[in-house]
Amino acid sequence: MSERNITYLSDACLITCILQTGLAEDVLKAAKNMGAQGATINYARGTGIRERMGLLGVTVDEQKEVIRIIVSEDQVDMVFEAMYLAGKLDTPGKGIMYVTKLDKVATYIPDSVLKKLA
Repeated sequence: MSERNITYLSDACLITCILQTGLAEDVLKAAKNMGAQGATINYARGTGIRERMGLLGVTVDEQKEVIRIIVSEDQVDMVFEAMYLAGKLDTPGKGIMYVTKLDKVATYIPDSVLKKLA
């Protein structure tokens, strides 16, 4: 059996953005424009009573798009702000975002990249 080493990355954060259906593409594009490398998008359904929002009584859809992106601590503020603005999260009922600090991240890293990091 060959020896396998795990390279752990630190100083990483997970940005989670829960959006109304149809907003994920613009939010993802904004994140990539700020240097985010990739994302995971899931579809979910919200819980609770369907609320009526605003003066027009707009119904908030219970179907959601969930974007998860891992970025370095150096990138987190720029990517977060770009995603927030692209998703128009300053508008009631559009969604919510939060950041989670990650203690340890592991994935395949090519030897050429590891040599540059050393």
